[in-house]
Amino acid sequence: MAKTPKNHGKPWTSADRKQLKELAKGNTPTRVIGLKMGRTEDSIRGQASKQDTTLKPTNQSPYGSKNK
Repeated sequence: MAKTPKNHGKPWTSADRKQLKELAKGNTPTRVIGLKMGRTEDSIRGQASKQDTTLKPTNQSPYGSKNK
């Protein structure tokens, strides 16, 4: 059985929404955002949708590596 995230069921604060926006802007993968914020991937996607924040496609590297 999977461990319940630390913020499971807690309401989103304005600081949480700001953090989500910043992490999404940095092209951080959804799973990593969830781990950092203590929320599930579904919760991250849902809140991003509510606040009109774009989560970039997962096939893009968030680490800025380029092919030589």
